[in-house]
Amino acid sequence: MDKFGNLRKFISTCFSAPSSAHKQPGDEKHTNANHSLRNSPFILPAFMWLLFEAIAVTLWLTKKNLFYLFNFSYIGTSLAIGFLLFRIQFKHARRVSQFLVGTYMLVYLGLLSNENMQIEGFWYYLFTGVFEAATIHYAVAKIFGPLIFGRGWCGYACWTAMILDLLPYKVPQQPRKSWGWIRYITFGLSFFFVSALFLAHVNDMARIMFWAFLAGNCLYYAVGVILAFALKDNRAFCKYICPITVFLKPMSYFSLMRIKCDKSKCVSCGKCKQVCPMDVDMTDNSRKRVNGTECILCFECTKACPRNAL
Repeated sequence: MDKFGNLRKFISTCFSAPSSAHKQPGDEKHTNANHSLRNSPFILPAFMWLLFEAIAVTLWLTKKNLFYLFNFSYIGTSLAIGFLLFRIQFKHARRVSQFLVGTYMLVYLGLLSNENMQIEGFWYYLFTGVFEAATIHYAVAKIFGPLIFGRGWCGYACWTAMILDLLPYKVPQQPRKSWGWIRYITFGLSFFFVSALFLAHVNDMARIMFWAFLAGNCLYYAVGVILAFALKDNRAFCKYICPITVFLKPMSYFSLMRIKCDKSKCVSCGKCKQVCPMDVDMTDNSRKRVNGTECILCFECTKACPRNAL
């Protein structure tokens, strides 16, 4: 077992869906401790809350700013609530976290506090050499955080996906397109847009970043909705256009939190693939599985599995 093997094993046990009545030969091999973790509704929420609380306290003490204690404590609590609701099998558990975090970041941080939390805001703070706001957000949620929780941002916090998930095509109705290259164009455009502003020594950059946040969100929603209806896929924007995935995908490859398949229970019914909004092959446990870095931890596959194999 590799260096992080025990941590991976603990996390995967926490992420396992609550045990159902489907028992297979060999289930007796699981230890009592494993069984307790699997069925406790509090282990995973507590882990998530403690993780973000540690981030909150660390940033509060190092940055001498009480806002970070409130900000990350709120986000951690919102995520913990969602995971707790999932563990007690509430149907809309993920949506609760998604709206708690997404509306907070869009309305409070973005509209009321005038912070551009989109990728242009990240470039802006990065170019000014300030580790604040968007740079901290990206470091935690989109660059280093995915090493732990993968594409959890996309499933539980993104305010764009929060709206797109309300559309009718929750499961893709058409084969996946080979349009992933578009994300690199949008990524490059955001970089060159902010770079050009700095090179031109434009005045009142902070104000421009706020208007870029408003315009960017309107554009994202418009393109996302159009693509969803055109391709009959709510998550088409996430798969082909979103520039943030340029950060998320490579880091998510190494994620500690992953949904894995118990091959001894799997009957290859294909139900997990049928309900996956991101076209991930959950029956393959390798890190090179089809669309493996696209998993948003929505757990639709675990709920659909008739043998409790995921």
